[in-house]
Amino acid sequence: MKLLDTHTHVISPDNKRYPTDPIGGHQSQWSQARPVDADSLLRAMDAADIEQAVVVQASTVYGHDNRYVADTVRAHRDRLVGVYSLDALAADAVDKIIYWQEQGLSGFRLFTTGSTMPGQGDWLGHVDSYPAWAWAEAHAIPVCLQMTMEGIPALRSLLERFPKAIVLLDHCARPVLSAGAPYQAADALLALAAFPGVHLKLTNRTLAAAAEGKSTPIDFLRTIIAAFGADHIAWGSNFPAAAGTLAELANTAREVLGGLSVQDRQAIAGGTARRLYPFASTEQR
Repeated sequence: MKLLDTHTHVISPDNKRYPTDPIGGHQSQWSQARPVDADSLLRAMDAADIEQAVVVQASTVYGHDNRYVADTVRAHRDRLVGVYSLDALAADAVDKIIYWQEQGLSGFRLFTTGSTMPGQGDWLGHVDSYPAWAWAEAHAIPVCLQMTMEGIPALRSLLERFPKAIVLLDHCARPVLSAGAPYQAADALLALAAFPGVHLKLTNRTLAAAAEGKSTPIDFLRTIIAAFGADHIAWGSNFPAAAGTLAELANTAREVLGGLSVQDRQAIAGGTARRLYPFASTEQR
């Protein structure tokens, strides 16, 4: 099964050229324990039989300094596209969007929770972020959201104001899935399917959560497919933040997706991502 990975990270060994400046002030443990640079990511992709991938800014390493992601993508446009981190509350947020898009990146990420910032940030939906959201909506720029379920009310308010915004929820917004189907704890997430721009990023973190308690990954997959449609779901490994080799993470995804119809499997494995991001044609390689 061909996979396109929508959620990878790269860490440079050159701390002088790309100094750390993590959101939250503390560098993530995973980036210190198992850093992967651009060349290592490409080798891992080859070993996992993954032709193309999205490189997402490692916010817990570089904050909003997206130079390493931009340089990585610029050097490997045939295989990679990049997502940059943004301070949506900053007065120059729109200028930064324009700048990083001109540097060859293809969408931004808002980091409202994570390993160095536990809990849900209360700034999501703040009025100061409206210009960034308006620009993203007007220019069809995908917005990745690293958030928890607690952020859904604020996101709903944003989507009511910017109904054409394209949103990808990293890790499916981290729902609690252990009670199993019908996943009542995820009702607020499933209700977001009413907004056509909302997409789910099905990472290996989510697959692991869906294997806990009474839940199974295939049950959760069928639930979100019924709500959103497979064409609004895209797989991502979260490598190397997720433990294990990229080949191991990819094999886990292939095993789970193998239980779906061919059409649904192809959408989640790569079709959705190709609709959202400007990947180079594989015929050019």
